[in-house]
Amino acid sequence: MHHVGVLALDGVVPFELGIPARIFGAARDRAGHRLYTVTTCSLDGEPVRADADYGLTVSHDASLLARVDTVVIPPSHALGPIREEGHLPDALRAALAAIRPGTRIVGICTAAYVLAAAGLLDHRPATTHWREAERLQRMFTTVRIDPDVLFVDDGDILTSAGVAAGIDLCLHLVRRDHGSRVANDVARSCVVPPWRDGGQAQYIQRPVPDPTATGTGPTRAWAMERLAEPLTLADLAAHANMSVRTFTRRFRDETGATPGQWLIRQRVDLARHYLETTDWPVDLVAHRAGFGTGVSLRQHLHATVGVTPQAYRRTFRPASPAPGPRVLERGARAGS
Repeated sequence: MHHVGVLALDGVVPFELGIPARIFGAARDRAGHRLYTVTTCSLDGEPVRADADYGLTVSHDASLLARVDTVVIPPSHALGPIREEGHLPDALRAALAAIRPGTRIVGICTAAYVLAAAGLLDHRPATTHWREAERLQRMFTTVRIDPDVLFVDDGDILTSAGVAAGIDLCLHLVRRDHGSRVANDVARSCVVPPWRDGGQAQYIQRPVPDPTATGTGPTRAWAMERLAEPLTLADLAAHANMSVRTFTRRFRDETGATPGQWLIRQRVDLARHYLETTDWPVDLVAHRAGFGTGVSLRQHLHATVGVTPQAYRRTFRPASPAPGPRVLERGARAGS
């Protein structure tokens, strides 16, 4: 039986802490036997504070991690010097150093900071919650952060995006270990999708930089009001009263993107808004967002967030509630 050890740090987030036990604990073979055993520990075996109004009592200390097959570290909202300075406390560093070579190590959400500070992500791909991705990349420049995916599987080191992406990653591990049938059965038991389309890019909000009185800010604000129109680079430069070359250089300096890249991103965001808030056909959404055709919208939305317009709408625009089941009062008969 595969042994999973979960390390609960002070400030652990209860939802993510419960994911490994729930997902791995639901995995069964055809005879109904458990495929994993899940054990939770703290660094010293003492209770830990949760990121809630209660504490958690565990039965093991971090010496457990040297005996398990997979180590899972859920996120904590009390990472302190780890998140601020990239330094691990001595006890945590020692616990991670004692993990046997070849042990699979999983970091959920901001636990990527722990793995990065331990040097486990050096020159490797990883992800974390999209709000933390830029900060994590600045602190640990050798880590190859992908902020758009739900999880990254780099063999013996795996990381996930925030919150529910931990479910996606644990289901992926069950699928990797035992195949789709077992993973699908676990998903049904937990009433979650066995696989989610796209990545966390579809959940990211990218606010437009505030227009300024100088530079390209006023032109960006002007363009935002005209995204449905066929704006060209020459149109933008003319509005800014600059040459195309100067405008392009200043635009990139101020936004980090070319004017064409920026326009596509704003049009994708506008299309996402329409998909979330209207019943318009995809072709109309494409026209109103400035893509012209549904084919163009599909291509750009899939390239940006990894899903089709229809899939995006299903995720972010709830369908009309289905009629609830009929409830019969005691003694009443159906149809009466």
